[in-house]
Amino acid sequence: MHLVNKVSMTSREIRQQFLDFFKSKDHKIVPGSPVIPFEDPTLLFINAGMNQFKDVFLGTGTREYTRAADTQKCIRVSGKHNDLEEVGHDTYHHTLFEMLGNWSFGDYYKEEAITWAWELLTEVWKLPKERLWATVYKTDDEALELWKTKTDINPAHILRFAEKDNFWEMGETGPCGPCSEIHINLSDDIENPSLVNAGLQECIEIWNLVFIQYNRTPDGVLHELPSKHVDTGMGFERICAVLQQKPSNYDTDVFMPLINAIAALAGVPYDTEDNRIPMRVIADHIRTLSFAITDGALPGNEGRGYVLRRILRRAARYGRKINLKEPFLSKLCPILADTMGDVFPEIKQKLAYVQKIIHFEEESFNRTLDRGIELFDGIVKEMEKSGSKTVSGADAFKLYDTFGFPFDLTSVMAREQNLMVDEDAFTALMQQQKERAREATREKLTSINIQATNLDGFTLTEEQPTRFTGYVELASQAKIVGHKKEQLTDFVILDQTPFYVEAGGQVDDTGVLLLGETKLEVADVVKIDNKTVHVVKNENEITLAPGLELTAQVNREHRWDIMRNHSATHFLHAALRKIVGTHVQQAGSAVTPEHLRFDFSHFTKLSEQEITDVECMINEELRKNIPLQHHREIPFEDAKKMGALMFFGDKYGDKVNVVQFGSFSTEFCGGTHVNNSSEIGLIKIVSESSIASGVRRIEAVTGKGVEEFLNSQLLKHKSSEAKIQELLEQKKKLEKEIAEFSFKEKLAALQTISATPEMLNGIPVYKGIISATDMDEIKRFGDELRNSFKSGIGLLASEIEGKVGLVCVVSDDLIKEKKLNAGKIVGDVAKILGGGGGGRPHLATAGAKDVSRMANALAELNTILAVYLV
Repeated sequence: MHLVNKVSMTSREIRQQFLDFFKSKDHKIVPGSPVIPFEDPTLLFINAGMNQFKDVFLGTGTREYTRAADTQKCIRVSGKHNDLEEVGHDTYHHTLFEMLGNWSFGDYYKEEAITWAWELLTEVWKLPKERLWATVYKTDDEALELWKTKTDINPAHILRFAEKDNFWEMGETGPCGPCSEIHINLSDDIENPSLVNAGLQECIEIWNLVFIQYNRTPDGVLHELPSKHVDTGMGFERICAVLQQKPSNYDTDVFMPLINAIAALAGVPYDTEDNRIPMRVIADHIRTLSFAITDGALPGNEGRGYVLRRILRRAARYGRKINLKEPFLSKLCPILADTMGDVFPEIKQKLAYVQKIIHFEEESFNRTLDRGIELFDGIVKEMEKSGSKTVSGADAFKLYDTFGFPFDLTSVMAREQNLMVDEDAFTALMQQQKERAREATREKLTSINIQATNLDGFTLTEEQPTRFTGYVELASQAKIVGHKKEQLTDFVILDQTPFYVEAGGQVDDTGVLLLGETKLEVADVVKIDNKTVHVVKNENEITLAPGLELTAQVNREHRWDIMRNHSATHFLHAALRKIVGTHVQQAGSAVTPEHLRFDFSHFTKLSEQEITDVECMINEELRKNIPLQHHREIPFEDAKKMGALMFFGDKYGDKVNVVQFGSFSTEFCGGTHVNNSSEIGLIKIVSESSIASGVRRIEAVTGKGVEEFLNSQLLKHKSSEAKIQELLEQKKKLEKEIAEFSFKEKLAALQTISATPEMLNGIPVYKGIISATDMDEIKRFGDELRNSFKSGIGLLASEIEGKVGLVCVVSDDLIKEKKLNAGKIVGDVAKILGGGGGGRPHLATAGAKDVSRMANALAELNTILAVYLV
C-alpha cells in the first residue's frame, strides 16, 4: 500500500535519522551492548535495549547522562519473549532484530516520550496519521489524556488493554511498568479497532513506550522504583518495511541481500510460499547465529548454547526444503558482514571465526539429518495406516536422543503435514532421562559412610554453621560441637575447621585430629546443613564427645599441591580466553594434588601452537609473582564492578567470593589458593582432547608435578638418547626456573630484615636468619641486601645441609671511611660457631658447624662490630 509520497529511504538512512532526531533532543548516542549478557546471569540473551541500563533503573548504578538513544541487537527465542515459531511464517517476527530506543533516567517522562514519538513518525517520516493507533494500560489515565491533549491523533484510535499487551516486563523479575504502544494499520479497513493487537500482519506494533516505575521481585511483588524512567523500543525491521512500502520485513534491504544469496545457492527463485518460508527462516537464523557467536556464545547442549544449536539445526533442515543438502550456512556470513558491518564492525572482525564454528556445527548435524528425516517419514507412514494425527512422545524422543532433533524441529515437520506432537509424553521421557543421569551420578558418589547424609543421631551442642579457617591457616584449635559414632567410625562436627569440603572441582582436604599425642585420621569430610562433618577412623576407640578441645590439622603438602593446581586453573581459563577467544567458558574442572583437569567450551581441537602459546602465557604470568587478592563475602554488585567472570545458569548470592590475580584473572571462587603466582612454579599441559560436542578438556600439572611428568617422560623415551638429552636439558631449565621462583618467594623474609635495621654508633646494622639452599644462594641474598641500602652493614645466616652459612656485606662508604672489611667481620662471626672464612671487603661468605648457636652469633655481631668502630 502506498503510504508516503516520497523516495523510499534505505535502512541505513532510517537508522541514522532516528539517532539524529534524538540527538537533537539532547540524548547521548551510546553503543548497544553485546547480545550475550555476561554481566547478567538471569538472562540467556539481550532481549531489549534497556538490558544494559538495568542497574540504573534499579537504582544500583548511574550514568554520566540522563538521556540516551541507540540501536540494540536483540534475540528473543526463549521464555516470555519467544518469537521462534512465527519466524518466516509471518512477515514481521524475528529471532534477532534491531531495537531503536530512547531512554530517560529520572529525567523526562510520559509527556515527552509520547510527543516526540508522534513528532518523529508524523512530521519527520510523514506517516499518515489516520493509520496510526495508540494503546495504553487499562488504568493509565495519564497516558490516555496525554495522547488526547498533546498530539493530534484521532481520539477514537486510543485504546486500553490489560497486562498481556500493555504492561511490559523484561522477564520474571526486574524493572517493569505500564506501556503505550503505537500501531500502524496497513489494511483497507483503517477504522477497525479489533485489528489492533489481533496478531495480524496488516496491523502491527511499531513502537513501544515503556514507563518504568516498578521492580518485580522473585516473590512476584511490585515495588515502586526510587525514580521513574522511560524506555522505548522501535522494531527497526518493521519501520523499514513501512517506510520502504514493502509488504514484509523480509522484502526490505535489511534481508534481501541474504535472501538473494540463499536463492542463488539453492538455484530456486524467491517467488512462492514454499520457497519464501525456508529462505526467510534461514536469513533470520543466520543473523542470530552470526551475532551471538561473534559476541561470545557457542552452540552446545545447555542454556544459550542449546538455543543456538536448535536454531542452526532448524536452518539446516529448512535448507533441505529448497535442495540445500551440503553445508551452506557459513557461506552467508560474508553477505551479512557486508550489509551490517558498518554499524556492527565486530561481525567483520570475527567473520572467519564465525564461519568456522557454523560450518563445523552444520557438518556435524548433516551426518544424522537425512537419517532423522527418513525416520520421521517412516513414522508418518505408520500413522497414516493407523489414522493417528499425533506423533508419539516416544518417537519425538527417539528423534531427539538418536538424531539430535530438537523438539521444536520435530514440531515444525509435523505441523507441515497437519500433525501434532505429544509434547507432554516427550517432556516426561526427557525428565526420566535426566533422573537416570542423576541416579547414575549418585551411584558414582557413594562414599565410605553413606549414612552421613543428615544429622540424625548426632549429639549437637551448637547450631551455628562451622566456621572455615582454611583460607588463612592449616591447623586450628577447635571444639567438638557435634558427634555421632558408628562402630569404629566417628562423625565429628567442630566449631571451626581448616578442612576444605569438596566443592567447585577442588577435592577434600586430608589430615588428622590431634588430641595431645594421639592422631586420628580424617578419612572424609562432608557438608550437612552448613556444618562440616569430619569422618574419623577411630580403630582404638578413643573417646570423642561434645566439648572436647583438639587440633584439626590439614595435610600441608596435600593442600599446597591442590592450591597450586586450583590457582593454575584460573590462569589457564584466562589464557584460553585471551588466546583462543572470549567464547571460552569453563564447563567443569577437577583439582587434585596430582593434576588439574579443565573442561571448556570450544568447537575444535586446539593446535599445537595454541597449546604452546597458552602454556607460555601462563608461565610468563607466573614469573611475575602476582599476589593473590581473595575478596571474601563481598556484595555481588561489587564483584560485578570488579569485572569478575559470570556465566548464564550460575547462581550467585548477595555475598560472593572473588579470586583475583592482578589484572590477568578475576573469577568467582570460594576455593583455596596460593598466596602469589610464583608459588605455583610452572604449568605443563599434558593433554588436550574432546569430551563432547563443543567441549574440550585440558589436563595439566604444576610445581613438582612438572618434575614428575618430565621424569616419566624420560623413562618412556629412554631408548632414544637424543630425546633423553633434550628432556634432561628441559628438566635442567625447569629446575633453574623453579629455583628462581623459590628464591623470589624467600626474598619476602629479606624485605623484613632490610626494613628493620639496628643502629650502632649511628650506623645501620641489618641482620637475620634466612632460608638458603646453598652458599651460592646465600651469596645472592647478600647481593640483594647490599643493594637495598645506601650505607650500612649486613649479616645473614642460614642452615645449609646441617651446617651454618654466613654472608656479610659492607657499603662502600663504610669501607672507605671506617676501614670495615666484610671478610674480617664474617670470619670473626664464624669463629664463634666453630668455622671460618673470608673474602672481599664489600661481600664475604663463611661456613661453620654449630647450627645451635646461629642466633647467638647474630646477637654477638654488635660486640664484634664495636671493636671495629672504635
